[in-house]
Amino acid sequence: MRGEKAVLERALTEADPARTPRDAAPDAGALATRDRILRKARLAHRPHSRAVGWASGAVAAGAAAIFTVAMLLPQDTATAGSPTPLTFVGASTVAEIVDAAEEDLLAVEGPAVPLRAVHAASWGFSVDVVDQNTQVVPQLSELTWNPDGSGRMTIIRGVPYDPADAVANNSAEVSRSDDVLSDVIMAPGDFEPPWPEIPGDSREDVLALLTAFGMPAQPTAFDIETAFTSTFDMWTLTNAQHREILSLLEETGEGMALGDSTDRLGRPVAGLQFLTPDKGAKDVVLVSLETGRIVGVERTAIKADDVFPVGAIISYRMWDVESEVTR
Repeated sequence: MRGEKAVLERALTEADPARTPRDAAPDAGALATRDRILRKARLAHRPHSRAVGWASGAVAAGAAAIFTVAMLLPQDTATAGSPTPLTFVGASTVAEIVDAAEEDLLAVEGPAVPLRAVHAASWGFSVDVVDQNTQVVPQLSELTWNPDGSGRMTIIRGVPYDPADAVANNSAEVSRSDDVLSDVIMAPGDFEPPWPEIPGDSREDVLALLTAFGMPAQPTAFDIETAFTSTFDMWTLTNAQHREILSLLEETGEGMALGDSTDRLGRPVAGLQFLTPDKGAKDVVLVSLETGRIVGVERTAIKADDVFPVGAIISYRMWDVESEVTR
């Protein structure tokens, strides 16, 4: 745990683009960040608590992380400063989406074995308190790690834009820059994952993997989602493993099919919606219409609290980002 904490603090220190006085009191965003970091432990002890906070790019389950502040404006209007909500079209059921995904997973080639590497994208605000300047900053993340606990995490800034630029916000696309926000080298032993060995493809293997990432014995859909998002932040899994995860989600009977859309990286996806335990937020699991793989999760507030208004897009996580994007 000491190694995990050191790497986490190092990544956050090197990657934080804001220049805030060291003696400044924590604001709502900082408190949300704390909650995001502690989400796994909090859910383990308080299963009905609501996990909210900043979106994560390539996050290694408490070992190395880069966090981006949430978009806080209402989702029901295309307001400048907030990305346009995803629009889903077409009628479908959870079973139809999962069945189609399973066909794609069998037909499309994926990783032959799980990879100790993650390519991801996220979005956030960069606030310069000195110049009173705010920008929306996309980020591209690449994490690689080795069995001995060594590895590397690189965060690349996307091309930032003015949050008042409605056109830019409506597209919410990532355009890569050459600005490296963070490049953390982890020495052997720095990285201590919950599941360090190559996981198998069977149902039993996937259950064991998700259990290592906090899934309880009789999981809800939210429990499964929480576990696989943490897993995806560390591992790129095989198609067979994605198939088992989708089956587990379907078997809960808790999801709602949203139809088809295009995600914030321009990829065709289908949406499966699940509610958080307190019904305070909804998560949309994005399933690729090309590969059948789970490629993202988007969270939206459906109850107001001290941090997020109703309709706020709280977080994005996008995986299976093309590896060349981050190079």
